[in-house]
Amino acid sequence: MELASAFQVTLSDGEKPGAYAAFPYDRDLVRRFREAFPRARWRGEEQGWFVPGKTAVQRLNAWMAQELATLDRHADAKGRDAYLFESLESPYLTIADDLEIRTPYSRTIVEALRSIPWAHWNPDKKIWHVPFRSYEQLRQLWPGIEEAARRNEPAERKKRREKQRRLGSEPPNPIQTERRRRRYPVTGDDLPPLNTPLATVSWGVVIFEDVDSHVIEEPLEKSAYPHVKHGPERYVWARWRMPALQEVYRAKALREPEDRVQRESRGWWWPTREELQERARKLREIERAQRSREMVHKNSAGL
Repeated sequence: MELASAFQVTLSDGEKPGAYAAFPYDRDLVRRFREAFPRARWRGEEQGWFVPGKTAVQRLNAWMAQELATLDRHADAKGRDAYLFESLESPYLTIADDLEIRTPYSRTIVEALRSIPWAHWNPDKKIWHVPFRSYEQLRQLWPGIEEAARRNEPAERKKRREKQRRLGSEPPNPIQTERRRRRYPVTGDDLPPLNTPLATVSWGVVIFEDVDSHVIEEPLEKSAYPHVKHGPERYVWARWRMPALQEVYRAKALREPEDRVQRESRGWWWPTREELQERARKLREIERAQRSREMVHKNSAGL
């Protein structure tokens, strides 16, 4: 995949005139983009930058053409020479027009590749592309990437699960046990609104679906619920679920965070933009992991 094909402009089909810009992540490139388009806003749902205006497409195409023209024309050739001089050999790496990386899903790998300038994900082929100009950065990170890939191979994960089952005599983690119950103590006189993303002390951004009418009678696990400062008779159980990605995208963020002491004593609050972004990031990682597992299953089944 040529680097130029990763720069894309798409006309917005919404009511507001404008266009979306998508390009490989690079800190300096994003800085230059924000300087050129100060009104641009990131839209997670579209996975691109929205630039308003009737002439947005023309302006974005001109900017992208200029950026591509000013790149070091010899950088990829130099990177290819560096690869030939000190090459990486790995079952996870394929050499084509650029460096193609296909591994089992791992957060470690994703974070490492995101840090490499001009590296970008190809959702159609389910691989990462790294141009030869970024070979030196990839080479420095490769030992950790390859180790994480081997650790997340289905066979290796199966071995770890079997080992954990053999060592199953260890006491369960109380926090994980409570998390699986999908319940959360809230004060009876200050109940959270239902069916909307809210931030919590224990589980991050969740959606409460129902609240029990009777008070809690059992002792509460303080390590799982640090906001509980009194006896359980002041609290009722609120049942929660993880929000869907689209629900997080549609949620309105709180511009000014609430008082920290007040929100931590209550245990829940309206989420800030950063908290919603963090939840969306984790949900996207879960979706990618599920797709990777499905792909591995299909390949193993010979489909």
